[in-house]
Amino acid sequence: MKKVMLCAVAFGLTTAAYADADWDYKQTHQWGSLSQKYAACNSVNQSPINIENTVKAELQPLKFSYDTLIQSIQNNGHTVQVDFAQGGVLELDGEQFELKQFHFHSPSENQIKGKSYPLEIHLVHANAKGELAVVGMMYEQGKENPMLERMWKHLPKQKGEKVVLSKPQSVNGMLPQNKEYYRFSGSLTTPPCSEGVRWVMMKEIQTASKQQIKQFTDLMGHPNNRPIQPLNGRVIVEN
Repeated sequence: MKKVMLCAVAFGLTTAAYADADWDYKQTHQWGSLSQKYAACNSVNQSPINIENTVKAELQPLKFSYDTLIQSIQNNGHTVQVDFAQGGVLELDGEQFELKQFHFHSPSENQIKGKSYPLEIHLVHANAKGELAVVGMMYEQGKENPMLERMWKHLPKQKGEKVVLSKPQSVNGMLPQNKEYYRFSGSLTTPPCSEGVRWVMMKEIQTASKQQIKQFTDLMGHPNNRPIQPLNGRVIVEN
């Protein structure tokens, strides 16, 4: 059952789940009590976390091959989700994880050494077994971000609205030049909070303009970040 839940999220089926959602960000501490299917939200290896007290390790370099295009952008009421054609791949732990979608949170869900950022992106990947790997990147206020600017032109204004791009956009320019990262085990940050997710947080901080951040927060109308969860003995490694 856990794998089925993970597959559903990874393969872009979150829209229906969000549309029927019986949860919101006003009751994050109650998610695990809302339904039996959300019981994992009360478990011990949950995300997001505060990344600190890390352990240095010889982590394998991340291998991204994002030969794919953005096809659609949708507003599901909890976030803006961007969906792709096939072709984007992350090689992690000797396995191929295909890029399925990415979405945004403001303020950031994870923190780095106690610091929260105004915007965080989660790039969701799945391998052939339906296991998930999420790559996170932080944005701080600064220069306008060209990739975000191209996407923001197509932001769906209404909950449930989906914009299909007439000219699909490349995502090759989204990744940072510096591929150093933090690594930890965690969960989905929204119900059903399924665990076993391989988390990768990029160290390089991106920038987004004040206006770009405001566009997203105004569109959401509310913070869409889950509070920090306890580590419960988990180890965070970095290269």
